[in-house]
Amino acid sequence: MAFRKTVAAIVVALGAAAPAFAAEPLKIGMVLPMSGLFAAYGKQIENGARLYLKQNGDTFAGRKVELIIKDDTGVAPEISKRAAQELVVKDKVDILAGFGLTPSAFAAAPVSKEAKRPMIVMNAAASAVTTKSDYILRVSHTLPQITAPVADWAAKNKIRKVYTLVADYGPGHDAEAQFKKTFAAAGGEIVGEVRTPVKNPDFAPFLQKIKDVKPDAVFLFVPPGEQTVAFMKGFAERDLAKAGIRVIATGDLTEEDILDAVGDNALGIINSLQYSEVHDSPENKAYVQAYYKAYPKDRPNYMSVSGYDGMQLIAKTLEKTGGDASGDKFVAAAKGMSWISPRGKIGIDAQTRDIVQTIYIRKVEKVAGKLQNVEFDKVVDLRDPGKQ
Repeated sequence: MAFRKTVAAIVVALGAAAPAFAAEPLKIGMVLPMSGLFAAYGKQIENGARLYLKQNGDTFAGRKVELIIKDDTGVAPEISKRAAQELVVKDKVDILAGFGLTPSAFAAAPVSKEAKRPMIVMNAAASAVTTKSDYILRVSHTLPQITAPVADWAAKNKIRKVYTLVADYGPGHDAEAQFKKTFAAAGGEIVGEVRTPVKNPDFAPFLQKIKDVKPDAVFLFVPPGEQTVAFMKGFAERDLAKAGIRVIATGDLTEEDILDAVGDNALGIINSLQYSEVHDSPENKAYVQAYYKAYPKDRPNYMSVSGYDGMQLIAKTLEKTGGDASGDKFVAAAKGMSWISPRGKIGIDAQTRDIVQTIYIRKVEKVAGKLQNVEFDKVVDLRDPGKQ
């Protein structure tokens, strides 16, 4: 009888000592552009996140996952910061996630830092993002990371003179700086450069200037979506291709969500990115099939994969921590982690908390009647060059 009482006492004591979080839901607050010009970003990231939950169950390390989505409307830092604050203070989320654009991530970073909440960046691509809080982890890419490979490819493939056109904000500055650095180091020459407004730029005068200068190619980075469509339409109308000028770009400009809108004007664009719908791996074939089944009106793109991998990072990290999502333990457990994504092997750099991944060189071609980014070269296990 005494033995049974002792065992019962131990069980009670262990139950009392067990972490309270084990029985609590895991609240993930996602700050995303769900309306406005960049609504497609938020939609794709949310689609990927929910697809992971659908495929793998909505419970991580014994904790039922609750996604709370807040719309920051796009490039509106004050709204992004307020959304992050509300998620932490009012909704009491365990983890912040999402962040479609760099201004959004910059604005929310102080909230993550002060509250010591893990912050999973699923798209914002300025190199400096992860330096703004020790609790930020990125599963998307950085602009230097996807720019350096295409700059190197251009210099090695008879492109000697390039005109750069980038949007005038953090990611554009990063892309411009990295392209110029890598291209010049490989013997290339920058013969002109321009920074365009982030919102509603008129590309006509810039396109005419480029045509007058007659470079071998123009390196392009603008916020993916309507601006890509507008630029490529103007490029075709002014016969820059007929003048012998090529387009090289970061692959977010030719992502699947907008390729059909750009149309045949996109054919032949050489670009570099971490994911393509036609990436040849069993993991990606399964992902694409599941994505179309869940969202038959949409095409899977790199943003959806970042949403998917963001959930995968959270799930795998909580397996290591036993469900503990507290900032310091979570980040320590995530550092150095690697896994197989639909895009290939990826990991978290233990020093920078940034993504380590393969970047693919691709060419826009028609595959079975559909425009696709066809991979033909790659740079394996690339870290962010912007931090080197």
